[in-house]
Amino acid sequence: MSSAPASAKAPQHSPMMQQYLAIKARYPDILMFYRMGDFYELFYDDAVRAARLLDITLTKRGQSAGEPIPMAGVPVHAVESYLGRLIRQGESVAICEQIGDPAASKGPVERKVVRIVTPGTVTEDALLDERRENLLVAACSHDGRYGLAALDVSTGRFRVQELDGPEALAAELERLSPAELLLPEGQPLPGTQRKGTRTRPVWHFETEAARTLLTRHFGTRDLSGFGCEQLGLAIGAAGALLQYVQDTWMSALPHINSLGVDRREDGIVLDAATRRNLELTRNLSGGREHTLAEVLDETATSMGSRLLSRWIHQPLRRRDVLEARHGAVGELLAYLDHREIHRHLRRIGDLERILARVALGSARPRDLVTLRDSLAVLPELQACLAGAHAPRLQDLAEAVAQHPRVVDLLTRAVIEQPPVLIRDGGVIAPGYDPELDELRALSENADRFLVDLETRERARTGIGNLKVAYNRVHGYYIEISRAQADKAPADYTRRQTLKGAERFITPELKSFEDKVLSARERALAREKALYEALLQALLEPLPGLQRTAAALAELDVLTGFAERAETLGYVRPEMSDVPGVLIENGRHPVVERVLDEPFVANGVRLDEGRRMLVITGPNMGGKSTYMRQTALIVLMAHVGCFVPAERAVLGPVDRIFTRIGASDDLASGRSTFMVEMTEAANILNNATEHSLVLMDEIGRGTSTFDGLSLAWACAEHLARHNRAFTLFATHYFELTALADQHEAIANVHIDAVEHGNRIVFLHAVKEGPANQSYGLHVAALAGMPGTVIRKARERLAELERQNLAGDARDPQLGLFAPGAPPPSAPDPALEALREAVSELDPDDLSPKQALEALYRLRETLLKWEG
Repeated sequence: MSSAPASAKAPQHSPMMQQYLAIKARYPDILMFYRMGDFYELFYDDAVRAARLLDITLTKRGQSAGEPIPMAGVPVHAVESYLGRLIRQGESVAICEQIGDPAASKGPVERKVVRIVTPGTVTEDALLDERRENLLVAACSHDGRYGLAALDVSTGRFRVQELDGPEALAAELERLSPAELLLPEGQPLPGTQRKGTRTRPVWHFETEAARTLLTRHFGTRDLSGFGCEQLGLAIGAAGALLQYVQDTWMSALPHINSLGVDRREDGIVLDAATRRNLELTRNLSGGREHTLAEVLDETATSMGSRLLSRWIHQPLRRRDVLEARHGAVGELLAYLDHREIHRHLRRIGDLERILARVALGSARPRDLVTLRDSLAVLPELQACLAGAHAPRLQDLAEAVAQHPRVVDLLTRAVIEQPPVLIRDGGVIAPGYDPELDELRALSENADRFLVDLETRERARTGIGNLKVAYNRVHGYYIEISRAQADKAPADYTRRQTLKGAERFITPELKSFEDKVLSARERALAREKALYEALLQALLEPLPGLQRTAAALAELDVLTGFAERAETLGYVRPEMSDVPGVLIENGRHPVVERVLDEPFVANGVRLDEGRRMLVITGPNMGGKSTYMRQTALIVLMAHVGCFVPAERAVLGPVDRIFTRIGASDDLASGRSTFMVEMTEAANILNNATEHSLVLMDEIGRGTSTFDGLSLAWACAEHLARHNRAFTLFATHYFELTALADQHEAIANVHIDAVEHGNRIVFLHAVKEGPANQSYGLHVAALAGMPGTVIRKARERLAELERQNLAGDARDPQLGLFAPGAPPPSAPDPALEALREAVSELDPDDLSPKQALEALYRLRETLLKWEG
């Protein structure tokens, strides 16, 4: 690998390479795209790296100190696709452009870096996922407290917050999922080892320097108007973040015109494990399929889709906001034509990101057309909202303001279907600028003038083969064959002599050349200047346009909620001040969408006298689904959405915890059991009486007695000390004895029936504990070899005989205590009933009749055994 020489002035370098090395020295750690005509070139180590990352050809150019210089390049017209591939790999790129005039340059044309493209600062559509925010995040810490700032450069949304403890930091980073994370040099933070992490000088995070930078940017005396004046750590993080964006964009950032504060007490807190386990916007494989966001996302615009994801990850506790959202959805369903509103919204583009590009001066012609056409839809949208009575819809109708002056300006300035880029011209509409129209007329009429001139000169001179032509070196000329050159009139001035012809210029042609020769170049330069002025003119109404975009996004989400409620049978949740969760016939919003058969709805009741449900039943019976659906219904209600149930009454909730499933954390050297215990410890240390806790199979990662003891102790701690509303699923049937010792604990089970050696899952939640686990039946369903199943049954029977022979259950833990008398012998009638159940053949009945018969027999059996 050949690295760049230390000295850019070394005599063995050409002037161009000296220029390259001088610029590259300021950006040693990132790739530099060095503009050379129609290509961006990379040299030395940059070329080797880019060739590997982009799978492009590595070649050589000239020599440096006797060694060939590695070189690779990408065409200017395709640069975005290459940038996108590098950004997705976490790379940053310095764009070095030609800013001088090649015709006027002596030596290499002047070049400079005009922008640094990084994963967290891109705004181009081709480099972004339209459904996801692209966040740049900065974090710093002091004495166990953390300051956090998050900015979406592509929309200008800028938020800060302060957090206590590494768990809170990890939870927020999981929620934000930053494309790029900035940390102070030499100060690694827990849980921040991720792709796209960069360090910045420590003094960039210093509070007072950051405060000065922020107030200068916003044009304010202080930050009290943003509500963050006292958040010193958050201000430090925000200042470092803003400095980074200024350094990378190298331009003003007028679209970043506000700073919001996130406060944890305003929302339901979700830790990182809960976000993953509930599969809110990403499934456990990292995709979007079968997530809550996929089910709820009926938005018409990409900015609405991003807002929906943000709401899902930030469920609110504020009753006033939630009631306003629920009221808006209810009115859209009952009184307004939400489908018509949706149709209008589908005609609106991604105004948030377009306005950001306008502010940054990088908007393309078609961005302006989308902006113009979108704003033209607003009068129709406002007409649809004219009869709204819900306060939130009235506010949104007012915020979806019409912008006739902007529409008029863009209509006059930009043609109906402009080209993709301004660089080739043809964007500004005729009649918008008289000077441009004149230049275009000269350029466009040049060919007609030359044809007319040629006809007139042939007639005047009598030379039939005279022709008027043009080339880049000599400009316009009249060409006559050498044999007829003596017929040239006196006003012909010789311009060039060729082997078989002479070329002349006349005063008329010279005057035309002076006007026309640079008409195209001057027209293009004038058009670019007009375009830049147009973008500048849009900065004045920019804040109002941003408010309109935000209102459209929220209207889009609420309209999507109305559609989901109507299509999927969701109901408005009742928000109560009384602690508890009451859900009648609730359904899992995701699972019911992927099942071929009808979903079995189940209810849940948690209140002051019933704070924990111990859930037993077979594997695959639906325990995890039941637990998750409860959490998702609670979360959906606190997002502002209607919920999949016949009725839902929900009291105050401050946090949702889940301990569901686990795998080894190999990167941190933690076993499955260690992960399980860490998550459980977080719940036991932080859950309150207003928390909703889902605990699934706690203790299964260790030995039976250790696991049972831990599960028992965790359940008791949650019931006695945390007093959280808890769904506690377990295969330790001994835990069902907890209901006898604690008034606030109840047993429920997931129903199933046994037919011979087979099992039928009924998925219904019933009161009381399950009577067996059906583990061998599930193993058989999974395809376990028959010999293994038979051996397992033999071993199970042997273990049961040993237990019956000498032990009875201990009332405290449900374990067999030595010396206790064995259970009484089975009743012959009961055995007969068991045999009748096992011999029932569903093949003689319809599936429904078989299930009903099995269910009736099983109920009789359970009563008999009881």
